[in-house]
Amino acid sequence: MKDRFDEIRREITANDETIVAAVNRRIALVTELWQLKDALGYATVDPDRERRLREHLAATNPGPLSPEGLDRLVTDLLDLTKNELGA
Repeated sequence: MKDRFDEIRREITANDETIVAAVNRRIALVTELWQLKDALGYATVDPDRERRLREHLAATNPGPLSPEGLDRLVTDLLDLTKNELGA
């Protein structure tokens, strides 16, 4: 049983590392997108795009993450990204 306990903890750590890498990649992509938007004269924040993203993620979320949990995650992710990029 102790082996499985340690294995689960290792899997959680590996999963968390993947999440951090994905967030870092998201920030890099948004940085590039915002540079393009600036060059094209577009606003950096697009509420309609954020709404569509939320709808898409809600439609593709298989659970067990609840709709409320997903909404919190997306809100935090969007806020974090904007904060990291100084918006």
